Amino acid sequence: MSLIKKAVSGLGWTFTQQFSNQFISFVVSIILARFLGPAEFGLIGMLGIFIAIGNTLMDSGLTSSLIRTPDADQRDYSTVFMINIIGSVIFYLILYFAAPLIASFYKHDILTALIRVYALTFIIQAFVGVQSTRLTKKLNFKTQLLIQIPSLLGGGILGITLAKLGYGAWSLVWMSLFQSLISTILHWIYAGWRPSFILDKKLFKYHYGFGYKVAISSLVQTFYTNIYALIIGRYFSAVQVGLYTRSLGLRQLPISNLSTAIGKVSFPMLSSISNEDARLKAAYKRLMQQLVFWISPFLILLAVIASPFIRILLGDKWLSAVPYFQILCIAGIVYPLRFNLNILQVKGRSDILMKLEIVKKSYGIAAVIAAIQFGIFGLLYCQLLLDVLEFFVNSFYCGRMINYSVKEQVKDFSPSISLAAVVGVVAWSLDKRFFQVSNISDIIRILAVSLLYMTVYLIFSLLLKIPALYDFKKIIGKDINFKQAVPNS
Repeated sequence: MSLIKKAVSGLGWTFTQQFSNQFISFVVSIILARFLGPAEFGLIGMLGIFIAIGNTLMDSGLTSSLIRTPDADQRDYSTVFMINIIGSVIFYLILYFAAPLIASFYKHDILTALIRVYALTFIIQAFVGVQSTRLTKKLNFKTQLLIQIPSLLGGGILGITLAKLGYGAWSLVWMSLFQSLISTILHWIYAGWRPSFILDKKLFKYHYGFGYKVAISSLVQTFYTNIYALIIGRYFSAVQVGLYTRSLGLRQLPISNLSTAIGKVSFPMLSSISNEDARLKAAYKRLMQQLVFWISPFLILLAVIASPFIRILLGDKWLSAVPYFQILCIAGIVYPLRFNLNILQVKGRSDILMKLEIVKKSYGIAAVIAAIQFGIFGLLYCQLLLDVLEFFVNSFYCGRMINYSVKEQVKDFSPSISLAAVVGVVAWSLDKRFFQVSNISDIIRILAVSLLYMTVYLIFSLLLKIPALYDFKKIIGKDINFKQAVPNS
């Protein structure tokens, strides 16, 4: 099968995987929100930075090096597998003994026990890091889909049952552990790979030479992304942490479905043409235009219908999350554009990636600390401004790798964002003038505003001849010419 056929097939399965995963997680979270309040979600949200760091260590660094290594063999995979196991145990022990200090920092004693149990997921997940990487490298997302759905369903059923029985935050902990355990078992059954007891020092140095820079960059990004929950948990209440984390989770649904799916397929695909700048630029440009074209209107629409949307999904007790959600949706428009950092990885410039992340996050953290005095909304608006600034910084350095200037990138991506914003203002005005004052159900209000918004957006996209829409029509019609973007294999 040619590279492009594998990529298209993989993209289809990845979209199905992402949609299925997000749909199941979405339904489970809605049901859990009916049994648990913001405070219970807030306690787990306080652990978010530590959970995210552990997941980053399992997903980045050495495994990224395996993907970009064309001739990786059993010794490569086994070496990385052994390092993952050793690293996960070390990280667990660090968290185990640091748990009382973390609980003291947040002033919630229950966090000590929660951390010590929750952190076991890192050891469990370390046993499938290489298996998952091999499936991704082969663009075998069908097997990943068949593994993840039972894991999410099993964990979700257990979590809901425990929440209904009154286990509070513990229901979320046991749900995550059970999901990881099922996923690990199924990976070992279906992934078709077994490790050898090999720890090759030479191969470790090779993968470490590339991977540690990616890992540091990812850790800096992870810490920075979760610093808001960390600061909110330290200076504000568990309820506000819960409102923030649930709003962020809802916002991530459309972002994760598209950007994660495209990222998983495109990284190995773009790596295969890393030395052909013209094709690499063309492929990256088309991918990003599709992301921006579909994510921008969806996020702005969610901001417009935030009140009825949250009331239906989570209930009246979560309505305080509406302004959080709206600000995060606007900030989320530029979030997928961080995908441009993949260009640095594809080009093997993990050194630039590491330095870039450290510099950006240093001034970002300083800005966040300064914004604390303006309260929770000061932090949210600070996040919005920093996300926009980060796009321009990333675009400058990544653009230099493939001769794709910041000006050119803005020109390519701004039509979709601008149109989505203008239509959003119109939809918000009509909703406020007609639907909010009338006595109609939330469902009818959401359907009416959504239909109006998307109809106007697509009509004007056709009239303005936005390239992403015409590109999408060709993809659907299966007559798109990829030869300018990727080579046949």
